[in-house]
Amino acid sequence: MNDRLAEMPTDWQRALAIVAHPDDLEYGGSAAVATWTDGGRECAYLLASFGEAGIDGMGPGEAAPLREREQRASAAAVGVAVVEFLGHTDGVIEYGIQLRREFAAAIRRHRPELVVTLNHHETWSWGGDVFWNTPDHRAVGRAALDAVADAGNRWIFPDLIEDGLPPWNGVRYVAVAGSPRPTHAVDARAGLEKGVKSLLCHRTYIQALTEEDPENYCRSFLEGSMAAVAERFGGRPGVAFELFVNR
Repeated sequence: MNDRLAEMPTDWQRALAIVAHPDDLEYGGSAAVATWTDGGRECAYLLASFGEAGIDGMGPGEAAPLREREQRASAAAVGVAVVEFLGHTDGVIEYGIQLRREFAAAIRRHRPELVVTLNHHETWSWGGDVFWNTPDHRAVGRAALDAVADAGNRWIFPDLIEDGLPPWNGVRYVAVAGSPRPTHAVDARAGLEKGVKSLLCHRTYIQALTEEDPENYCRSFLEGSMAAVAERFGGRPGVAFELFVNR
């Protein structure tokens, strides 16, 4: 069986990344985003929550604005200027019609050719170990995949047309970061330094996770994950995605 990762398609110009929390994109995906934006492509971020339940020693009311600021700085570090938050409650985001509608509206508004989201599968793996995925990641990833079709169908959420958001059938690909079933990869060596800077912007969150020096932690994590991709990508460090083609 050939488990080599294929090259990510390049026949697109605009991307929309849809994830659950601040830092979701920075644990690997931002190095790819930096590579794309440095190459002249556009990317916007849509986050379902402010990640306010992510720091044990800080209450949600204090954490939410702090994590929003860190996320905006993190996005700017990789050339992303548009960052939107939906304000769902962190930790209890539910898959359903409302979430699909919000994501479909964003896809119609931004009109991307590529949609990026995070692992929607039940598990994820690291270093040979398998872990249960969080409910928020599963709900948001699945809703993002479904919203791509919703965005292109005028008979699903017809009220969006009344709101000035006509159907958008232009999404060609959906790329799932952090998937246990990757199929494609981006050579992200050129984006590594910006990716490290982007992850480091989540300093408060990282300091709550580890006693390791934040910069060493960010660099070792990203270099390690990209090196693991290289084993299936012709020796090139990169960011892996599970790619779905939308027709």
